[in-house]
Amino acid sequence: MGRIYLDHNASTPIASSVVQAMAPFLEAHYGNPSTTHWAARPAAEALIEARAQVAELLGAEPSEVVFTSGGSESNNHAIKGVLFRELQAGRRAPHIICSAIEHPSVLQVCAFAERMGARLSRVPVDGHGRVDPAEVRAALRADTALISVMHANNEVGTLQPIAELSTIARQAGVLLHSDAAQSLGKVPIQVDQLGVDLLSLAGHKLYAPKGIGALYVRGGVQLEPLLHGASHEHGRRAGTENVMLAVGLGAACELGRHDSRSEQQQRLRDAFQGRLEQAFGDRVMFNGHPRHRLPNTLNVSFVGHLGPELLSRLEGVAASTGSACHAGSRELSPVLAAMGVAEQRALGAIRFSLGRSTTQQELDDVLTMLEAVV
Repeated sequence: MGRIYLDHNASTPIASSVVQAMAPFLEAHYGNPSTTHWAARPAAEALIEARAQVAELLGAEPSEVVFTSGGSESNNHAIKGVLFRELQAGRRAPHIICSAIEHPSVLQVCAFAERMGARLSRVPVDGHGRVDPAEVRAALRADTALISVMHANNEVGTLQPIAELSTIARQAGVLLHSDAAQSLGKVPIQVDQLGVDLLSLAGHKLYAPKGIGALYVRGGVQLEPLLHGASHEHGRRAGTENVMLAVGLGAACELGRHDSRSEQQQRLRDAFQGRLEQAFGDRVMFNGHPRHRLPNTLNVSFVGHLGPELLSRLEGVAASTGSACHAGSRELSPVLAAMGVAEQRALGAIRFSLGRSTTQQELDDVLTMLEAVV
């Protein structure tokens, strides 16, 4: 049947239009964008265009976009930027609120902040993996400086009520950060509609290369830089910009703005889920919110099976038994554990995440293989 790729939440292939946009910067346009001579102009102009393309997809201003090395750096910059700003100002380490199912690049940074003296509240999620805004409101304190809740979970695809959380944050005078690495390009994101102050992006979830991302920083929000040095990125991130990868991220955002194919992926996903239910009945259980979830994501538990063992028998199928950061592990997924999913059910979970190139035939082939091994 050949190879079938159903792990787009882990990483997407680079789109052909993105490759074409980056190609000139491998050889022809090698100048440093921070210099002023003829060799710098193509690089500087490309950086301006790429920043505008990212901003356009977000409904933001280009000046609010900071290029980073990826989602993890963006999350680090957002959280540590607030922490270090408070410490730099001579104030004590602040109180931070996050959800129990954040990506490790948020949870581990919050743990670091705790070691630096910050107080941390981890709000729970319900059985669908969704945060209750009332829990966030109840966790607020007088010294709360930041709320960090992801826009969409990478394992089960559940979308969080970010707009509701932003209302709570604004009323309390607290900054709101959201990790949108999984959702950008799959569902519409407009920063003013969401009401976020900080938003993290990752290129390799969006048909751009690995090693590039961005942090949206709302105008007027002050963060201590994560990297100190020269005045690159308007003084917010030192280091000569990787123009080629920034161009790739910009081209991917432009592609996402015009042709995300999210509706097509949702139709395929829903049909696949229906056929799994028809074929296996109560031997399959689905994890995540039935409505508020990414259109491409299906996390399904095969009762009585171990996800890694089952996946190993689906020859040629690339999928995941949870987060890519835990691939190959048979330990209980922290996300499913936080959702209260029973251990036997959680250990049988496989995440299928569809992409722009996924076809009905590929899903038919996967179902045929599952019928043979389940």
